[in-house]
Amino acid sequence: MLYPKITKTAKALPKKKVTNKELEIFLETSDEWIEQRTGIKERRIAVEETTTSLSIEVARKLVKDIDANSIDLIIVATMSADMSTPSVACLVQESIGAYQALCFDINAACSGFIYALSVANNYLSGEHIQRALVIGTDVMSRLVDWSDRQTAVLFGDGSGGVLIEKTSDTPSFIGELIQADGRRSSALYGHSNIKQNRFSNVTGQPYLTMNGKQIFDFALRDVSKNMVQILETNNKTSDEIDFVLAHQANYRILLALSKKTGIKKEKFLTNVAQFGNTSAASIPILLDDVVNKKIVTLSGNSLCLLTGYGAGLTWGSLLIKL
Repeated sequence: MLYPKITKTAKALPKKKVTNKELEIFLETSDEWIEQRTGIKERRIAVEETTTSLSIEVARKLVKDIDANSIDLIIVATMSADMSTPSVACLVQESIGAYQALCFDINAACSGFIYALSVANNYLSGEHIQRALVIGTDVMSRLVDWSDRQTAVLFGDGSGGVLIEKTSDTPSFIGELIQADGRRSSALYGHSNIKQNRFSNVTGQPYLTMNGKQIFDFALRDVSKNMVQILETNNKTSDEIDFVLAHQANYRILLALSKKTGIKKEKFLTNVAQFGNTSAASIPILLDDVVNKKIVTLSGNSLCLLTGYGAGLTWGSLLIKL
């Protein structure tokens, strides 16, 4: 019996870098204030790129050297699709010629890549799906209010993804714990797609709105509990974890999660300083970074904890040998 395994990673980033110094020009903030509170120094901002174009770039890298028609499943995790329909995944399929693939998008905000990986793993655990592309892409710069320093300084744009194949003799997906609580949806919401029509004057929130304190408390309480619980359920200790690839929301949150879970901060891999919070793209971008640096080799020798959390509220973790 063969088991699903992540065999390849890729990322795509907008060309434009925006530093904290550049934000000082139009926001009541400073480089020091942003870095001290978030750990972010710069972020990528899409000028000509779109959610679709970045996703396609990642997909092309992932299918290089293989037959695109061997892809059975394409999932794109995003909260910033360029159109309501068709899905970004279908546009990716058309672009790379993966015409045999089942395609759909998932919107679980910053938890999206974790949700999509979980779904893909369950598909590949059946008989009919052998190869899957799982991509996380968000162009957050088109969702935020650029006059609101609480959100504008945090987010960046980008895309990352993985190729998953049934090639492993032993399970690489060790465990998962995926959660949601819609009762707390008001902590992070917005960029409504509601438009007025001839018969309605209903309006929506035009920009992303966040209660920073509620999100920080949520991460400390619920996300940390999720991380501890998945270890306990799978009879693993914090010492057995080689690396944590958590959603890159804020460096202070990563430090707090380390303290709360008892997992050494050195095990928390991070690139938030360079890219900021890229929502569903943050974990796959980070994974591609550490694979390129040979910190993680995809040989199955590293036990990694992947954790995402975001709007919904949604959160979840996967234990994977990478």
